[in-house]
Amino acid sequence: MVGVIITFRPNVSDLTALITSVWQQVSDLIIVNNGSREDLPPVENGLKIYNLQKNYGVAYAQNFGVKIALENGASHILLLDQDSVPEATMVKNLISAYDDLLINGYRVAAVGPNYLDTRQGKADVFVYREGTKLKRRNRSKDGNIVKVDFLIASGCMIPREAFTAVGFMEDDFFIDYVDIEWGLRAGASGWSLFGVYSANMKHSLGDKWVSLGKRKFPMHSALRNYYQFRNAISLCRRPWVTRAWRVVLIVRLVKQFLAFGIFAERRVAHIRLMTIGIFHGLIGRMGVKPHT
Repeated sequence: MVGVIITFRPNVSDLTALITSVWQQVSDLIIVNNGSREDLPPVENGLKIYNLQKNYGVAYAQNFGVKIALENGASHILLLDQDSVPEATMVKNLISAYDDLLINGYRVAAVGPNYLDTRQGKADVFVYREGTKLKRRNRSKDGNIVKVDFLIASGCMIPREAFTAVGFMEDDFFIDYVDIEWGLRAGASGWSLFGVYSANMKHSLGDKWVSLGKRKFPMHSALRNYYQFRNAISLCRRPWVTRAWRVVLIVRLVKQFLAFGIFAERRVAHIRLMTIGIFHGLIGRMGVKPHT
């Protein structure tokens, strides 16, 4: 088991807490520093740090670290963001769940932990599609493992065989929808993803949340909205994405457009970049956002 941590302008104390928490749970640990120049924790105990020359995006950085791990014989990869802190038994419980699923004949693309957002509380991360709606997979009285349609990347344990069958992350997405795209692609390829309630992790979503009625929304930057709209539209254009999923994604974008177009502090900037994102998704202009 090799851990791959992706960093970009990390808080060093938070990153140190992550390294400390996960180091005893993996056989090897890699940090891919995505073009930022902050001082990182000292290299010790075999910790490997790869400094990329610029910010190539989270998908590229994940693939960079995963490929190094696989070239060095890793059987499983544990993906981690810089703002996550796994509990002491997280990896052990992920492995146990993975082994149980194999025994029961599943082709397992990934297993992922339940997480607690340090500001928002329980995050309800285990999601599946029913018809044209997304629903949260509630834990049954005696259920520990639940099938999902996608998992957040951080804390995800992916076996070598899944990368061979499904492929790597989509470099051109740069950021946002990377984990959703990979999860749906895995499902379309006949592989399954599972959430494990006994595996726990603290994780910060990184955005400011605001309440609109009974719902809470992450109020991220206009630039993040660009990537989210562009990548969601690009995902809808994939031939293996079902009609139901296209409806789910488009409805989600409509709600997001209205929320940011009405309630965001810089509404004009959000509307402009969301619109550009839609256009770029339709014409296939991917990668890092051009200066427009």
